[in-house]
Amino acid sequence: MPDNPPIIAGTRIGHVHLKVADLDRALAFYCGVLGFQVTQRLSSGAAFIAAGGYHHHIGLNTWESKGGHPPPPGTTGLFHTAILYPTRAALADALHRLIEAGIALDGASDHGVSEALYLRDPDENGVELYRDRPEAEWPRKEDGSLAMFTKRLDLEELLRARET
Repeated sequence: MPDNPPIIAGTRIGHVHLKVADLDRALAFYCGVLGFQVTQRLSSGAAFIAAGGYHHHIGLNTWESKGGHPPPPGTTGLFHTAILYPTRAALADALHRLIEAGIALDGASDHGVSEALYLRDPDENGVELYRDRPEAEWPRKEDGSLAMFTKRLDLEELLRARET
C-alpha cells in the first residue's frame, strides 16, 4: 500500500445510492417510516430523498434490481448505511417511529462515542440510525486515544429523551 498522507480533514461521505427491488416499498420505509422527503422521482425507476431540504442523502433505484432478491449471506457488499441524527431526542424519535411501524431491530448499541440502532430495510439492506456524543464525552485511554466499546443500549432510557 502506498505511503500517502491522510485524506484532508472535513472530507465526508455525501450520499448513498441503493439498488432496491420495489421503489414504492423502499419509499414507504425511508419516507413513510423514517421521515425522509422525496426531492425527485424519475420515471426510469429511481427516487432521491433527503432530510432538511438537501438535494439528496439517499438515492433508490430499480435499474438493475426490480423484483430482485437480496444477496445471499456470505457475499460481499454494503454492510449498512449509517444515518446520523443531530441529537439524542431525534434518535429517540426515530426509535419511536420504528416501534410504531412494527419494525424490529437487529440490535442497539452504546459505543461510547455514539448510540446506534441497527435494522434492515425492506430489501434487507443494513441500516444504522445513530447519534454521535459530543467529542468531549468520548471515552479515552490514558494516552488520549479512543477507547470505544460496545454495550447494550437502554432503549427505554433513549425513548425518554424523546419526551424532553
